[in-house]
Amino acid sequence: MGMLSWKIGDVTVTRVVEMEVPVPYHPDYSFLKQAKPDVLKEMPWLYPHFVTPEGALILSIHALLVEAPGMKLVVDTCIGNDKHRNMLRGQTLQTNFLQQIADAGFAREKVDAVVCTHLHVDHVGWNTMKSGDKWVPTFPNAKYLIGKKEYEHWSAVEDKEQQEILDDSVKPIFDAGLAETVEMNHRISPELRLMPTTGHTPGHVSVVIESRGQSAIITGDMMHHPCQIGRPDWSPEFDSDKQASAVTRHAMLKDWADQPVLIIGTHFAAPTAGHVKKDGPHYRFEV
Repeated sequence: MGMLSWKIGDVTVTRVVEMEVPVPYHPDYSFLKQAKPDVLKEMPWLYPHFVTPEGALILSIHALLVEAPGMKLVVDTCIGNDKHRNMLRGQTLQTNFLQQIADAGFAREKVDAVVCTHLHVDHVGWNTMKSGDKWVPTFPNAKYLIGKKEYEHWSAVEDKEQQEILDDSVKPIFDAGLAETVEMNHRISPELRLMPTTGHTPGHVSVVIESRGQSAIITGDMMHHPCQIGRPDWSPEFDSDKQASAVTRHAMLKDWADQPVLIIGTHFAAPTAGHVKKDGPHYRFEV
């Protein structure tokens, strides 16, 4: 799978895929209960990129490498190697992710900053890597920008797996003195800033890119799949606040509709980026 890349003024964004999975519809454990195969057909623009002919939602887990003037930034660090996770049913990944990002000009020593849009399992994994029997920061020269509200929230939650995720993928960053806790509207560089898009988690942010009059948004998990552009009320089972995430989507889609802003979906399968268009009473994603 070739790497996708986009230019926004002086900023380049490159997508590096860790894994891609079709998620078949199942009434008991689908992450979007409303996304039934026959309902998805009401949105023909979802095919062929985002839904299989059988009606499975295609999800991608990828990192976005952002090269801005004077700054190499990694947005969301996927699942990571060597980590036992429930979503992998206890298996561990062994991918060539680090080689792929090096090939894209982001050798791990050269990364200046890392942003986690939120602290879920598939957004923090490559914050750290295994070295002997320890977890060490993957990007030794980077500032890791961690949302203050997000970190406080998950640190206080009594969930065994979430605490394991913090222990192996977040705490070592703090121990190494590389973490910077930031507000939800933090400015990273003249071209890059965070924007609050809460609901999926209490401190969730998206990344705004603005350069030479062009703009783009890296969504994070304010939406997981383009079908939520067509149906913003659809909230996944694992949103912290399903109602709040729907409110966020409605507000954002209204702002973006028919505007020249490139939307880069953090879990959108290739081609991953496109524009929101009004579509009668709804919206659609044009790629």
